[in-house]
Amino acid sequence: MNRTHTYEIATTWTGDRGRGTADYRAYDRSYDTVSPGRPLLAGSADPAFRGDPRQWNPELLLVASLSQCHLLWYLHLCAVNEVVVVGYHDAAHGTMREDGTGAARFTDVLLRPVVTVTDVDMVKRATKLHVEANARCFIAASVSFPVRHEARTTVRLPPPELAS
Repeated sequence: MNRTHTYEIATTWTGDRGRGTADYRAYDRSYDTVSPGRPLLAGSADPAFRGDPRQWNPELLLVASLSQCHLLWYLHLCAVNEVVVVGYHDAAHGTMREDGTGAARFTDVLLRPVVTVTDVDMVKRATKLHVEANARCFIAASVSFPVRHEARTTVRLPPPELAS
């Protein structure tokens, strides 16, 4: 069955210092993004482009989207393949290169999930499922650069009193 999904957001620039965009340094790169029923997301440009380093920027959000999409697909695949995950942490890294003309593009994103499972017999399956999660991630399938992963799986055994 073919389905179409839509996503509605509204972004409002909040960086007018009273002179608008009269010159390159006259304005802040700050904005607010909202979507019905969700908290406001305050953002700015990357600090390299005169943005506020305390706020999310589009480049960080792209890397975060890839990490989150992988996480959600991975957890789903583990659940249906009898791999019990009790911990997941990803320290993702994105690389974007400027070409000297002011244009830039992402060249790759590296996901580095560390997954904790409850049984040593699950490690091999848990590791393999990252490949399928990467292939199924809607965001990864939508970008024109590689999304790689260097996954690590650890085991957290139950305390001895609970093991028997």
